Amino acid sequence: MPDVTIRAADGGSFSAYLATPSGRGPGVVLIQEIFGVNKVMRDLADGFARQGHVVLCPDLFWRQEPGIQITDQTDAEWQKAFSLYKGFNEAKGVDDLKSTLAHLRQLPACTGKVGSVGYCLGGKLAYLMATRSDADCSVGYYGVGIEGALDEATSIKQPLMLHIAEKDQFCPPDAQAKIKDALKGNTHVAIHNYPGCDHAFARVGGQHYDKAAADLANQRTADFFKKNLK
Repeated sequence: MPDVTIRAADGGSFSAYLATPSGRGPGVVLIQEIFGVNKVMRDLADGFARQGHVVLCPDLFWRQEPGIQITDQTDAEWQKAFSLYKGFNEAKGVDDLKSTLAHLRQLPACTGKVGSVGYCLGGKLAYLMATRSDADCSVGYYGVGIEGALDEATSIKQPLMLHIAEKDQFCPPDAQAKIKDALKGNTHVAIHNYPGCDHAFARVGGQHYDKAAADLANQRTADFFKKNLK
């Protein structure tokens, strides 16, 4: 599938990987991990496209270094990923996601309904899409740092699903408890826990990949999108 160019709200432009179904369908903004729009993200985009979605996965590190595509397989790549994560401007990243969402809604193949789904860094950004954008629904996988943005929870007006790994080294038990406590009264929010699973349990080929948990989470996500992006 090709990359497309999207205009940023504050000037400049960035690329996004586009994956399309055989016909028209609802849109999905796919939000990257800290490794860029790499093979893992492109494979995910292709998978969502096979489910009937028009998918855009934007390069959120473009302001630091465009075109990042690294893996989780070496220490050097991890250090690179953490450096990019530390230098990432979250507010501008959300703005770029909102620009991506608007671009996606205008594509001829898209029905106009658009959700978002993100992993790791993208998991928190999916939460922020639920609080700051007009996405029709959002899904976050093992988001990092959501507990620091719970003051925005009252802004959630569209369906949000969170997949939380019980043993997530980047979202410890106290953080998980804060998230659940802050969101438990919101009827728009569904939270699923995955006992014994560590961070990135759904990353195929990753150290903590758990096929059973990943399959369950992915089916829940597919059903969620089917329900909310009609």
